Amino acid sequence: MNERALRVLEYDKIRTKLASHATSGPGRRKCMELEPSPDINEIKRMQQETTDAVSRLFRKGSISFGNTKNIGPSLKRLDVGSALSMTELLNIAGLLENAARVKAYGRHENNETEGDSLDAIFDLLEPLTPLSTEIRRCILSEDEVADDASPALKNIRRQIQVCGDRIHSTLNQMMNGPLRASLQDAVITMRDGRYCLPVKAENRGSVPGMVHDQSSTGATLFIEPMAVVKLNNDIRELEIKEKKEIEVILANLSNEAAGHIEDLEYDMQNMTELDFIFARGALSLEMNASQPLLNTEGRISLRKARHPLIEKHRVVPIDIRLGTDFDLLIVTGPNTGGKTVSLKTVGLLTLMGQSGLHIPALDRSELAVFSEVYADIGDEQSIEQSLSTFSSHMTNIVSFLDKADRNSLVLFDELGAGTDPTEGAALAIAILSYLHGKGIRTMATTHYSELKIFALSTPGVENASCEFNVETLRPTYRLLIGVPGKSNAFAISRKLGLPDYIIDSAKQQISEQDESFEDVLTSLEQNRIQMENDRRAIQYEKEQLAKREKELENRVRNLEQQKEKIIRKANEDAHSILQEAKDYADQTMKDFRRFGKNAINSGEMERKRNALRKQMNKTESKLALKPAERPKKELKPSDLQLGDSVHVLSLNLNGTVSSHPDSKGYLFVRCGIIRTKVHISDLELVDEPVITSKQLSRTSTGKVRMAKAMSVSPEINVLGKTVDEAVAELDKYLDDAYIAHLNSVRIIHGKGTGKLRKGIHDYLRRQKHVESYHLAEYGEGDAGVTIVNFKK
Repeated sequence: MNERALRVLEYDKIRTKLASHATSGPGRRKCMELEPSPDINEIKRMQQETTDAVSRLFRKGSISFGNTKNIGPSLKRLDVGSALSMTELLNIAGLLENAARVKAYGRHENNETEGDSLDAIFDLLEPLTPLSTEIRRCILSEDEVADDASPALKNIRRQIQVCGDRIHSTLNQMMNGPLRASLQDAVITMRDGRYCLPVKAENRGSVPGMVHDQSSTGATLFIEPMAVVKLNNDIRELEIKEKKEIEVILANLSNEAAGHIEDLEYDMQNMTELDFIFARGALSLEMNASQPLLNTEGRISLRKARHPLIEKHRVVPIDIRLGTDFDLLIVTGPNTGGKTVSLKTVGLLTLMGQSGLHIPALDRSELAVFSEVYADIGDEQSIEQSLSTFSSHMTNIVSFLDKADRNSLVLFDELGAGTDPTEGAALAIAILSYLHGKGIRTMATTHYSELKIFALSTPGVENASCEFNVETLRPTYRLLIGVPGKSNAFAISRKLGLPDYIIDSAKQQISEQDESFEDVLTSLEQNRIQMENDRRAIQYEKEQLAKREKELENRVRNLEQQKEKIIRKANEDAHSILQEAKDYADQTMKDFRRFGKNAINSGEMERKRNALRKQMNKTESKLALKPAERPKKELKPSDLQLGDSVHVLSLNLNGTVSSHPDSKGYLFVRCGIIRTKVHISDLELVDEPVITSKQLSRTSTGKVRMAKAMSVSPEINVLGKTVDEAVAELDKYLDDAYIAHLNSVRIIHGKGTGKLRKGIHDYLRRQKHVESYHLAEYGEGDAGVTIVNFKK
């Protein structure tokens, strides 16, 4: 990819943003060296790696490669048999420790069975834990080796310690003895690695020994007494042995590392590659980007694309197409209207996509893979080279005009500007015609009306414009494909206060053809705005219809559930009543048989008979339905139509009329799955919708009712459920109850061990729409029921 296109499209800034997400030096260098690739297979591989990195960052959070340093020179030294320094060995240990941590990060969790494109890289990491552990055991820091690095080193340092202690003991005796008056200070000091005493210069003769240094004034001599000379010599010999032993330790560690040169080299390469890949993933998250679709047919289709270098709160998403119905797009519009930004967005997102980076656009955005991108953008006037704006542009255009082919993308900003408008427009049309004839994907911005006409009259060429609000004198930065931009010079001037007579005079200077063309553009703009408004209104209506349809579906489902619940409860109650009556009858029969055998008197039998009659009456009262209040208006056969919603008074159920009344007033009514024959006097009309399909029905009063409050029960039973199951069911139930404007609800959880109650209370404590909750009073469920009050 040519460097000029990378520079004018500000690709370097993308590389800098990418490098800011890398955490290691080699990773940052790899980010800064990133360049677009023309190989679609390599691009797809990199795009998939970026996608997989984003997925892992979502699941597991960020990862650091900070200890990964370039150990390439150290590996070369190991290859020729050299011993490494402590710093180099610590860098190797840091790399291996980080490789172990990264490899653990790359492992899939128990519930993750599917792999991704990064598994192979993670699997190639070799932490070499024994080697890193041994290095850390022997080397404490960049200038300190541990005493336990070897038995010999430990023995040498112990001898050094013993000699030092003997020297301190001897010198302390001398300082506290007859030499005290001869000393400048009662301290032991070091000079040239040997222990000395600070002696006054005038008392030099009283302290026999070797002079190693003197103070700047000459008043103090630093003398090594003869009594400790041999001990100091012993320490120096031991220090030499210590240094040799440390060299042996480093050589042994280097030999051990040399046996893993290939693994270390792979670890460094793979850690750098992973840092590079996860930097791409982090950049994708920062830009809220997505993986583009790729093709080699020259198709570009960007959905809500955003320029990545413009702040998120300022950038305006745009939709751009190129390479399908047309291969040449001419963008027109006023200055600062967003033409250049649109041009750069196409170019920069193409470069990013071919670099394996996600692009800031919606899913299913499509990019073409180009072998080269040529861009002529910006004013590159050069005083040193005596080039005007027009000359610099033409020099650049000439440099790539012959090189461009069908696999190239060409971008022009203000093509033909900087010279006579007539000649500039003619040159621009000639250049674009040449590129269009070769089938090269081209996008150009211009102010020339001649280019608008060229786009309108040439197949495969399309107009586009950047929208401008004349009322506010501000661009909206929206790109409108298929609509040529209108010159707003007169409208803007009038809005800014230029007198009408000057504007009218200016209009007389332009040709009638140009004025007619501007009028056509004005009409097109007005029609487009009207169509946009109509489209938004239609979209809103569609959303409202979909919402109402969903509400009706929910209502039908809730009614079915209520019906099944009522029927089930009725069957259970009937079974209970019949069982109770059967048990009492059996007991009575036993009593009568016993009376016959034992010759019980008639008075006792009469009392039993009365008790049986009372029990039968009680059972009948349970089975009987309370008569509903009769409607004030008696229905006539003409009042009923097939499909009308009615209420059956004797059954206390709602149903639908499924037949006309016969001569005696009887008709069939369907109540759910039951079809029953009732008299017309047992019915009353109800004012609620009859739902026979997914279409919206209206009541007889023409009002659409909302059934949410009717379908939500004031209590929920979670007995026997686990805490997780109960919380999952409560989450939806409380939302429905709150939306239905219920003031409070009851949660039946039972007493038991109290674990379910505690889990439910912990959940309620976190809900923002719950004002308070408490256990029910005695007689209402006590500790087995929780009352929840919603916020108003």
